[in-house]
Amino acid sequence: MGDLADLRDLIRWTAGLGGGAVLVNPLHANTPVGHQQPSPYYPSSRRFRNVLYLRIADVPGATAIAAQLAPLDRAGRALNASSQLDRDRVFELKLDALEQIAAATGPEPGGEPFRRWRDAQGPTLERWATFCALAETHGPRWEQWPHELRHPAGSGVAAAADQVSDRVRFHAWCQWLVDEQLRTASATSSAALLQDLAVGFDPSGFDGWLDQDLLARGCRIGAPPDELGPEGQDWGLPPYVPWKLRAAHFMPFIEALRAVLGHAGGLRIDHVMGLFRQYWLPPGYETTHGAYVRFPAAELLDVVTIEASRARAFVVGEDLGTVEPEVRSALRDRGILGTTLGWFEDVPPTEYEAATLTALTTHDLPTAAGVITGADAAEMRRRRRRFDDTKIRERLEALVPAGRTVPETVVALHEALAAAPTQLVLAQVDDAMCAVARPNLPGTVDEWPNWCLPLPMGLEELTEHQTALALAGVLSERPSAIDRPETAETAGAPTSRTADEAGDAPSSG
Repeated sequence: MGDLADLRDLIRWTAGLGGGAVLVNPLHANTPVGHQQPSPYYPSSRRFRNVLYLRIADVPGATAIAAQLAPLDRAGRALNASSQLDRDRVFELKLDALEQIAAATGPEPGGEPFRRWRDAQGPTLERWATFCALAETHGPRWEQWPHELRHPAGSGVAAAADQVSDRVRFHAWCQWLVDEQLRTASATSSAALLQDLAVGFDPSGFDGWLDQDLLARGCRIGAPPDELGPEGQDWGLPPYVPWKLRAAHFMPFIEALRAVLGHAGGLRIDHVMGLFRQYWLPPGYETTHGAYVRFPAAELLDVVTIEASRARAFVVGEDLGTVEPEVRSALRDRGILGTTLGWFEDVPPTEYEAATLTALTTHDLPTAAGVITGADAAEMRRRRRRFDDTKIRERLEALVPAGRTVPETVVALHEALAAAPTQLVLAQVDDAMCAVARPNLPGTVDEWPNWCLPLPMGLEELTEHQTALALAGVLSERPSAIDRPETAETAGAPTSRTADEAGDAPSSG
């Protein structure tokens, strides 16, 4: 499982090959207790970040007790032999290491830099750290806590926080560590870090606890049946009540944006159509019996524009699936890029819309090698999943003539995409490694090892891998966006030349 130091190295490598951006899965926080949710699209909070991504060796104080941490280090490295990522074990080992480091550095880990940062974060950080400390005592689901703790304004919350003040400080310190390592990773080179904002969160997590008065509790956000998910999708995410969100001056959304834009050169908004309307599933109803609920899109887009401008970041909206025409018009009016996928397009790349980000596939769709070899379709049939890849195979054949090896075909596919007039062309790391299995199968929970499949090689091997280098080579030869005449469509869009992506994420799973 990668960490923030790996991200730093990936950004450096990408920039060295002429790449302009690295897109990562959402770094949103899990509740740091018990079972760790594999999906980055079902976090406890979009306001904070996941401590699982910390590089323990880079934590201040780790070097001084390296011998003491050595058994944990060996146990962590042993996990590389597993066929699946074991986040629960990763969390157990890293939490143990962090607690030992904190204990070894005295009663005030982080010292004055941490104290200044903590003070600057305001009350929301304290509420997060309090939530984490309470979850350690009462379990990760706040609905099952004692009644006086089930609301952030509950009568017992302040007193309970005082009783566990050391743990409150510890969890705030962990967020400071993640922020510091992310800052180092993003500042390492000219390539922009493109961070991802998930469409929602776990109703039993921190954001569900903090924002419970603003939510339509019991309802879930999903998607109607479409080409990506023929059976429809139930994401299990609680929706905000539109008028209540407006009455709260959109602060939950603003705080989520600011967290994701921190140390980022770009922002990708998952399921950007959710700013316009959301497909709600009432309690007890299936995916075919939902209804769309409208949101104040103009105001939400204004918030996005303001926050991105303050962060000097460009914005990409994932506008795949069932999209009303006015959605794309509103995005382009604000200089927000859309998304174009090779697997979805029936026109040649030279005819792709310029004001978009282009990629071949996503984590929710077959990888290039999965389509080329037919392995993905065979796996779907074996699992009796409704997924017809006929159109995808037709698009593959239209882009690249048959008769080439898998690596040659992967490179040729991206060579075709490189001809697109779009602002960014992304190459998924899975495709650079010719991985066969898709990372995520939408609409499933236990039927597929979602977000638990490791890449077929490590980062060190990737940087020397011939297919990855060839793929980067064909993308780096495409004309820079800054060399093309600016039009109304491209004004305000990024001028990065290419992008290598660390796990694309255009829709929730």
